[in-house]
Amino acid sequence: MRSVGIIAEYNPFHNGHLYHLNKIKEKYPDAVIVLVMSGNFTERGDVSIIDKWKKTQIALKAGIDLVVELPFPFATQSADYFSYGSITLLEKLKVERVIFGSESNNISDLETIVDAEISNPDFDKLVKIYLKLGKNYPTSLSLAVKDLTNKEITAPNDLLGISYIKTIRKYNYNIIPETIKRTNNYHEEELGEEISSATAIRKALKDNIEIKSQVPEFSLEYLTDLHSIEDYFPLLKYRIITDDDLSKYNIVDEGLDKKLKKEIGNATSYQELINLIKSKRYTYNKLSRMLIHILCNFTKEKKEQFKEISYIRLLGFSPKGRMYLNIIKKDLDVPLISKINRNKDPMLEYEIETTKIYSLDLDSKKQVDLINKEYRNLMNGEENYD
Repeated sequence: MRSVGIIAEYNPFHNGHLYHLNKIKEKYPDAVIVLVMSGNFTERGDVSIIDKWKKTQIALKAGIDLVVELPFPFATQSADYFSYGSITLLEKLKVERVIFGSESNNISDLETIVDAEISNPDFDKLVKIYLKLGKNYPTSLSLAVKDLTNKEITAPNDLLGISYIKTIRKYNYNIIPETIKRTNNYHEEELGEEISSATAIRKALKDNIEIKSQVPEFSLEYLTDLHSIEDYFPLLKYRIITDDDLSKYNIVDEGLDKKLKKEIGNATSYQELINLIKSKRYTYNKLSRMLIHILCNFTKEKKEQFKEISYIRLLGFSPKGRMYLNIIKKDLDVPLISKINRNKDPMLEYEIETTKIYSLDLDSKKQVDLINKEYRNLMNGEENYD
């Protein structure tokens, strides 16, 4: 059975995602489509506006056959960690190719850049030079690439695609990368007529602007009980104020712990705190990830502990997805988890902890319901299975 992999956050699922999916179905009509999806927290250091179970149900209705969860330690880190976790899951699931959206839609250029990053001994030297000049890490990478290849890649999906290809090359994974041309700008904040960025849609939802034209009808019913990072600011503020050692958290570099302690009393919102601690050295996304890691108790020690994919968390499947699992399950080298029992993997235990934190902006009954879903929910078409 042929297989195609997608890596996504679906925050939320919109017409651009449906376009991407339909293009894959046109090209590979008989393939099983496997989605690696971040759960309740995202790579940009944000909360997902709807929980992972709603996103799974939407994905199944859209025609995806198998949904697995990208664990928090990979889902909320920078592109290289995000890519390693995602591509490794696809490799373990025996997926033949990964197809991702790309602004340039030029796989050859992306592969040339990866060759320079992996094989050219001057690449790391150039990155260090630009870092010493005060550039942040993503900018330093981009400038080093331009120096060596005369190619300038700054668009976010191309940069993520480079990380996917780099992971495939570095670990000699048997996965073929392919691209589909993106039809909009990832960071656009204004709604388009039909296809808009997830950023623009989240902003519209926050501002109570109609989004019926931007998302498929089958996903609209799930856009309820929306989560916003601002709702978690009191919890984050409490942790920053009461924790004596902020330096233990991932990404909290030397000096940032003192800066956080100094500015937390001046901040009245999450956004204001970001603005108070932002500098040329740190990108907005890096600081957002740092704050999510503080909120969710993701320490440097946990980062070291959770460096490898130790299980596959199954969130949902179609009949075709079930058939695919039956074909490959005997060849899996890590446990396939569809129902959590007492013998939990430490990283999975931590995943449940982050869900409990994510649930805290809901009322008490909905908190309990969401946490209980970690133990009983598995999506199969329209049904939930205990």
